[in-house]
Formats: sequence, structure tokens, C-alpha cells
Amino acid sequence: MTQSKESSANDKPLPPSVPLIISIDVGTTSSRVIAFNQQGSEVAKHQIEYSTSASEQKYTPAGKRRHSEQLDAGVSETAPASAVTSAPPTANGNGTSGATDSTDAPTKGDSPPIFSSVGFRIRESAVLTIEDIAKNQTVGPTLTFPKPGWVSCNPTSILFNVLECLGETLAMLDEKNNARDAAKQGPYEISCIGVANMRETTIVWSRSTGLPVVDYGIVWNDTRNAALLTEMEKNTDPELQKKLHKKTGLPLFSTYFSCSKLRWLLENEPKVKEAYDKDDLMFGTVDAWLIYHLTAQNAFVTDVTNASRTGFMNLDTLQYDDELLDYWKIDKTKVLLPRIVSSAEYYGDFAVPTFCRKILTEQVVHSLQEFSKKKIPINGCLGDQSASLVGQMAYKKGAAKCTYGTGCFLLYNTGTQKLLSRHGTLTTLGFWFPSLEDDFDMNKPHFALEGSVAVAGSVVQWLRDNLRLVAKAEDVGPLASTVTDSGGVVFVPAFSGLFAPYWDPACRATIMGISQFTTASHIARAAVEGVCFQARAILKAMSSDAYRGNQLENGDDDKDDAEDIDLLELSNNSQSHEKSVFSTLSVDGGMSRSDEVMQIQSDILGPCIKVRRSPIVESTALGAAIAANMAFKTEAERPLWANLKDCKSWIYFDGESNETVIEKSGRTNLKVFKSSSTDENRRKHWKLWETAVARSSGWLTAVDGESVPPK
Repeated sequence: MTQSKESSANDKPLPPSVPLIISIDVGTTSSRVIAFNQQGSEVAKHQIEYSTSASEQKYTPAGKRRHSEQLDAGVSETAPASAVTSAPPTANGNGTSGATDSTDAPTKGDSPPIFSSVGFRIRESAVLTIEDIAKNQTVGPTLTFPKPGWVSCNPTSILFNVLECLGETLAMLDEKNNARDAAKQGPYEISCIGVANMRETTIVWSRSTGLPVVDYGIVWNDTRNAALLTEMEKNTDPELQKKLHKKTGLPLFSTYFSCSKLRWLLENEPKVKEAYDKDDLMFGTVDAWLIYHLTAQNAFVTDVTNASRTGFMNLDTLQYDDELLDYWKIDKTKVLLPRIVSSAEYYGDFAVPTFCRKILTEQVVHSLQEFSKKKIPINGCLGDQSASLVGQMAYKKGAAKCTYGTGCFLLYNTGTQKLLSRHGTLTTLGFWFPSLEDDFDMNKPHFALEGSVAVAGSVVQWLRDNLRLVAKAEDVGPLASTVTDSGGVVFVPAFSGLFAPYWDPACRATIMGISQFTTASHIARAAVEGVCFQARAILKAMSSDAYRGNQLENGDDDKDDAEDIDLLELSNNSQSHEKSVFSTLSVDGGMSRSDEVMQIQSDILGPCIKVRRSPIVESTALGAAIAANMAFKTEAERPLWANLKDCKSWIYFDGESNETVIEKSGRTNLKVFKSSSTDENRRKHWKLWETAVARSSGWLTAVDGESVPPK
């Protein structure tokens, strides 16, 4: 802990400051900034849910506290709507911004003011004019859905959201420090910043201006590149496909990854092609975009966990691969690619982007500028699912985690072994903390197998908003638990196809087995089970891959395909112990907060695996904080935790080395779920699920007139 300065009034030392780490966590539907303490508790937090092109939400970005302060200052709540152009509705619904004051009121002959997507008036600066900003459309929703299957994000809006969240979090800490000072307690002090972000989302911007070349980025779950990939697959030799897959660990023709999104932009956006031809193009994922704009040095970097999802990085070298770039027709002399770095090292010092200083409110800008004077390092970065792996303390080989967010993401830590899946999962980077001491190879890059479910929490939203089965998302678990099973109903929630291990983009959502016996409770349960069955399918694939990986590591290099054993169905016999590769699934995310849903998941997995819910709700953000902490070279320098073992001890057990303190430490979220299902019922329901998937597969291909072979 750092010591505060001595008091000049009485020459007595003030209490020591309390170190905190800030996490910036940019998700698919929201951004948040959280200040964590040594116990992994949230000391301060601010979150913004994204506005969307389909949203009717009325939103005041700064919250009620600031809104009240502005009203006290005389800001009118009834300014005429005609005074603004393209302003999103705020709390009063008339498009006025809480950032306005009497000097901002438009006068006769003035152009209408422009507002950003988070509700702040945009003003000219020394760098940008209003016309520049308007041209790049910082106005409008953060997420848009231009066509079926298309999902776009506004990069500048995401940046403003992050700055807003950070400014509000700092203001909250200032208030807490005032109270702590009055109570003769040491102040909270920010030590460093970590970043977690949605992966694969592709952004292109200009070297000369730092602004997006087009007014959107392509989000990870966007499918506009499907036709391009279909054409490339037809023209790619199977042997080359295998070679490139081995380099990246990714399916070559999935719409998921950044490589084909960048190719689509170059082929379909003239402005992007023009910038490319003029050597003015920069490409990056959300982490690179944020770190570039939030560091005084304009550091242009991406960490290995994000780079491994672009389709451009070689897993063996951890660098861009010329053959991969050539395959996607990317000339690295014409587009600037971020430097690939580790997950925990110094990237640069926080600074407020110049063009944002005149956009945000004066209060937020003041907080951010005062903060930037402290030269707080940004030195941790992880893709969101890798951040969750770290935040779940799944550090060691054999640990597995599942995050139930908009989608559902499972990672299985394979340690320093790069294991290519034969069963439909991906190979990705888990983390790389090079400053750690060489204890269990924790300072080396750690790999993971990953499986993704496209629809998880979003199926709950669908039940709530589209079918109106429940009033609140948290009601789905209790509704599903009013029945003992789904009554023969199977829900395959493939709204945009099935991801791992099926990889069927032509599959579409289906509900089968409905009868007059079916109730809303059966449909709700079938929807929840549809997510849990996909998680089971991924774990089944991972278990076979991991078992084979263990055989190879022990010298049993069989040349045939790996034995496709279902380790999840092994009973307590002699084989079970020998073949088991993991026994605990750590879970976090929205759906994991429901005891009912997690019990359903445990029943579907069976007795070989227990489901353990993380004590920390925001595991992804916590992972970024851990990465930032581990960037410091020595244990003495690290502000919160000396090493990963120390980190787990504090976050799980309040610094103790055993679990006896869990109850008194208030870790109410930490809970273990064990299966209560019978083998007969579990296998029967699994067979129903596999039958439903087979009959849902290839739907789009079939309706387009092509025959689909039965599965």
C-alpha cells in the first residue's frame, strides 16, 4: 500500500491510502467502469446500457444525481424539441441534453447543436470542427441493426461511454474520499487500469485524424460476411484450409472473426478502400481502439487474447502471419495493424482524448483531466472471455469456466499446450502474464479450448420481450422450475445459427414437441435447457479433446482420431478417475445468478461435474483488474495481490488459506450445484436434444431449394 503525505497541521502521518484498480469493461450491450479493492469488491461503479436503433429507452446518461445538479443550476427541462437535430431522447423525452447551459442556447441564425449518442452536446475543438464530427456521425445509437443478421456499433459512442463511466466512477470515489477524510480514514487511490472488451468486433480508423473511416464497426455476431466466406470456401484447397486452421486454431470460414470482416469492409466500403490505398488505414479490435485513444502515447497495441481472434495471428509465433494476411488479401504496408503484446505490461498512461474534451460535460472532463495528471498506467488487457477465465481463478491447466451473457462462452484451460480440437471447439489464448515468477509456468502464454453458444441471455430477453411470458428476466428461472421437466418440449435457440460444436449457420430456432399439455412453464424450461444442452455439447467435445491431449503429452501419440468418449456420462467406476479431465465448471454472468437455472445446468451435466458460481458477479471486469495488477515486475510493486495464489486467497477467502471464512466473509454469491438427475432421464433428454438439433439443421439451405442430407 502507498502512504499518503503527512498532515502539515499536526505533523502526524495520515492513515495509509487504500489501493484500488480500475477496470474498463466494454461488452456487447453495455460498458462499465469498476474500481476493485483487494477483496475483489466493487468500491465504485458506473454502467451505461447502449442505445440501439430498436430501442425506445429514454435515457439520461449522467444519472439522477447529475440531472438534479443541473436542474439546481437552472438548466431548463422544457427546451423546445425544435432546438436540436438528431438528438436522442433523454429523461424528459424531448432531445435536450443535460450538458446545456444558458450560454449554449441557440440564437437566431445559429446552426442547430449536435449531440453525441450519449446525450452530450458536441462542440468544436482545436482538432475537430463540428462538421468533422457530424460527418463521422457520432450522433445516434451505439448499436444498430441495418439488415437482418447485421450488427453495427458506433466506435466514438463506445469511447464516449467509457469516458462517461470513468468520469462518474471517479466522481463517486471523490465523494467516498471526502467521507473517509472526515472519518480520519486513508483515501482510496487508483494504482492502474485494466481493459476487457468484446472480441472480434472490427473497427477501422484514419492514421491522420484518429477518427473512424466509416461511421460504424462490425460487431462479433454480425453475419454480413457470410456470402464472401461461402465464395472463398469454394475456391480454397482443402489442404490449405487445414494448414491455415492449424496456424490460427479457428474455423476458417466462420463469420465470427475479424479477418473476414476487414475483407468485407475493403470490398464493400469505398472510403475504407480509399484509406487503404492511401496508406491511411488503421485496423483494430475494441481494445486497440480504446487503448490508442486513452493513452497519452497513443499506444497502438492489442494483447494476444484479442489478436488470437482476428484470424491473422499464428498461435506458434504469437505474431501476425504473412501467409494468413496474404490469404485474406491484406497488404500490411497499406494498413497499420496493432502491435501484439502480452496481457499484462505497461501500454501507456491514461489521458483524455483531445477531441473528447469539448464533447463531454465540464464536470466529467474536469474529473478526467485531474485524473490524467496522476499518470495512471493502463497495463492490463484481455478479451472478455479470457478476462472471465482469469476472474474465475481458472488459472491452472484443467480448469474450465462458462460465462452466461448475451451468448454463452466456455473455456477450458489447456495450460502451455496448444491443443487443436477435433470436435468443433476453438483454440485460443487464455492469458499471458510474463512478469509472474516461473511457478507452474504461469509466466508463459496459456492456451484454452473455447466453445461459444450464440444465444444465452438473449433467449431470456426474447421470452420477456417477444413472447411476454415474464415481466422480468429474473422471473424465467422460477417459472421454469414450476415444472419438473419440459414436458417433451425441446427449444433449439438458434436465432442466428448454431456455434460450437455444430457450426451450422443455416440452422434456425425451433420449438418442437408442443402438445395441448404444453404450458408457458414448459416453454420457459425448454428455453433454459436449450442453452444448457449446448453447454453440455461443448463440454463433451472439450473433454474428448483434452483427454486426447493428455494422451499425447504422455507420449501416447495415436495417429487415429481421438476416442470420442463421453466423459460427462462416466459413472463412478475405475475408468472415471483415469479418464476424467476436469470436475468443476466455474460459472458467471447474468443467467448464473439464478439458482434454478444453475441447478438445471447441473442436472443436465450429470454427477461427474459440479457447477461452482463465482463469488464475484463481475468476473470479466475483475479479470482485467488482475491482469493490470500482474503487470508490475515484482511482487512488492503489485498494488493488490502479490501473485495469482494470493489473489485467489483474498477474493475467495478474505486473505485466508481455507474455506472456513466464506460464510462470515459475506460471499453469498459463491455456491456449488450438484446434479440430482438420474442417468435414465438425463440420457433420454439428451437424445431428444440431439434429435431436435438434427431436424433444425440446414434450415436456410433447405428453404433456398437445396436438398439437405439427413443427419
